Amino acid sequence: MADWNDTDQKRGFTTVPRAGDAVARRETFDAGLRSHMLSIYNMMASGVLLTGIVALLFVNSPFFNAAYQAVQTPAGTAIQPTMLGWIISLAPLGFILVMSFGGIQRFSTGALQAMFWGFAVLFGLSMSTIFATYTGESIATAFFASAAAFAGLSLFGYTTKKNLSAWGSFLLMGLIGIIVAMLLNTFFFQSGAMGLVINILGVLIFAGFTAYDTQRLKHEYSVVRGTEYAGKAVVMGALSLYLDFINLFMFLLQFLGNRE
Repeated sequence: MADWNDTDQKRGFTTVPRAGDAVARRETFDAGLRSHMLSIYNMMASGVLLTGIVALLFVNSPFFNAAYQAVQTPAGTAIQPTMLGWIISLAPLGFILVMSFGGIQRFSTGALQAMFWGFAVLFGLSMSTIFATYTGESIATAFFASAAAFAGLSLFGYTTKKNLSAWGSFLLMGLIGIIVAMLLNTFFFQSGAMGLVINILGVLIFAGFTAYDTQRLKHEYSVVRGTEYAGKAVVMGALSLYLDFINLFMFLLQFLGNRE
């Protein structure tokens, strides 16, 4: 009898995977994925909250007038940046470039987290202008509409079985297109109709980015789990969704908002 058992073991009968093992591994993976995505959402939401608090504090501080000047136009209040204002407005772009190009390889998780919070603070300083430009009701309406849209689109990206990877190049081309259009309209055309079209396209593009990035981050977990990059992936994922939400909010605000 002992010889028969030994023969079975040598033939590999004891290594046949059981259905229960596969289920347990799947449950473990799903639990880890939920924890990973929840960490991303928590960090993203905390960054948005920090940006909002900084924006409110700065617009009500005496330093705001040193950075931005309010100018009355036929369309309502417009904000013109001083030299300090331009520095504040462009500084967040520097953080994005540093974090995006090689950041996950060059920097530690702690360093990336510090840069994320620094970026959220600087972006709050630059976003303070919306409180001097738009009514509080318009800002609240755009924010809650953006939050509802973001939640629905992110849920779609997380749960859909459709592969959204093909959206990436299309959305990137659309983003480049509206950036060029915004620059042309700001410095040359100054057309209200063109601005309206840009805002509508901006909403649609960042709606697509929200679903696309959510699915991308979900699939990324299987690559980074259990590695040194897992914590860094949380920070970079939070940055991606933060930018999706903020841009969605800004385009909706320009589309729906009433100026002071």
